[in-house]
Amino acid sequence: MGDVERVAEVDGLTRRDDDPQSVDEETEQVTETVMAASRLLVALSARALATVDATLTLPQLRTLVVLDRCGPVKLAVLAATLGVNASTALRMVDKLEAGGLVDRKANPDNRREVVLRLTPSGTSLVRRVLDHRHKEVAGLVGTLPVGVRAGLVEGLRALTEAADDLAVGPGGALRTPDGLPSEPGF
Repeated sequence: MGDVERVAEVDGLTRRDDDPQSVDEETEQVTETVMAASRLLVALSARALATVDATLTLPQLRTLVVLDRCGPVKLAVLAATLGVNASTALRMVDKLEAGGLVDRKANPDNRREVVLRLTPSGTSLVRRVLDHRHKEVAGLVGTLPVGVRAGLVEGLRALTEAADDLAVGPGGALRTPDGLPSEPGF
């Protein structure tokens, strides 16, 4: 049997697996589409945040979400997860602590270290923002035809799995199954 020529047509773009130019064009089209979806999700996050707490910034929300997902963490882990240096993370924590959203406690395993965690108010704020964003995304997805939704699930899962190949986060921190950096033994 001879080789089977692989040709695909999606959204009017015909691509042959053996044609580098058509692969490049398809990659560019997918990249632009993912970038547009990313902008949409950031806008939905900003709107959800503004609806729940107009004084908080997106970077502050991101810090709170990381603390929510990781549980109590040391400052170095928070900084690595956020992809910032420790002093930047510390300034962010200072502001969030002043707002009653983050708490610092001595690490029970090493009293010289500080462990960061959300306060009940911080947890509540994260839940409200994420719930608002979830409702908006669900409403948007609900307007799509069933076949488009199924394709979206398949494509986004593949993209997420491709990103999982990046097993080491900023600063060499190992990633947990959630994709968040962690330190062994903590």
